Amino acid sequence: MKFELCTDSVTGAVIADQFGFTSIELCSALSVGGLTPNYGLIKQCADQTGLEVHSMIRHKEGGFQATGDDLVIMRLDIIAAKKAGAHGVVFGILDANNKIADSNKDLVALAHELGLKTTFHRAFDFVPDYRQAMRKVEDFGFDRLLTSGQEPEAINGLGIIADIQGEYGDKIDIIAGSGVS
Repeated sequence: MKFELCTDSVTGAVIADQFGFTSIELCSALSVGGLTPNYGLIKQCADQTGLEVHSMIRHKEGGFQATGDDLVIMRLDIIAAKKAGAHGVVFGILDANNKIADSNKDLVALAHELGLKTTFHRAFDFVPDYRQAMRKVEDFGFDRLLTSGQEPEAINGLGIIADIQGEYGDKIDIIAGSGVS
C-alpha cells in the first residue's frame, strides 16, 4: 500500500520520507484548501527527499472554475513545477454546473508532454454524477484521482470509493483522502 502526505513545508516532506511515505501532495495555504506552492518550495522538497512530489496547481482560493486567464497561469505553473523537480501536478476544473470542465484535457496533455503525472483533486467530490465524472477523468487521461467519496470524510464515502476502485482501479490510481488537520 502506498501512502501520500499533504504538506506545505520541506520539514513535512522530510518527515514523510523518513516514515516511508511514497509521495507528497505539496501545497501552500492549506487553510484554504491548498494553493500552488512556489518554485523554491517544490525544488527543496524534490531535492531533499526521495519522494514523488505532486504539486498543487491552484493559484487562487474559492471554487473550482477557471477563466481564460486562470488557464494561462495554470499552464505556466505546470511548467514551473516541472522545472523545479515535481513528478506530478494536482488540479481539477469544474464548469458552472460542477461538471468536469473540458479545459482539464489541455492541462493534462501539457503535463504528460512534460513527463508529469496528473491527479484530479477533490473538486471531484462536488460533481453531481460521479460516474459521469469518472468517464471524463479517464477520457482526459488523468493518472490519479483524489476523492473522499463525495463525503466530508473518506471513511463515510467508502461505498463510492470502492465503486470507483472496482471500475477504474486498473486504469487510474484512486487515492482516498479527506482534508488536512
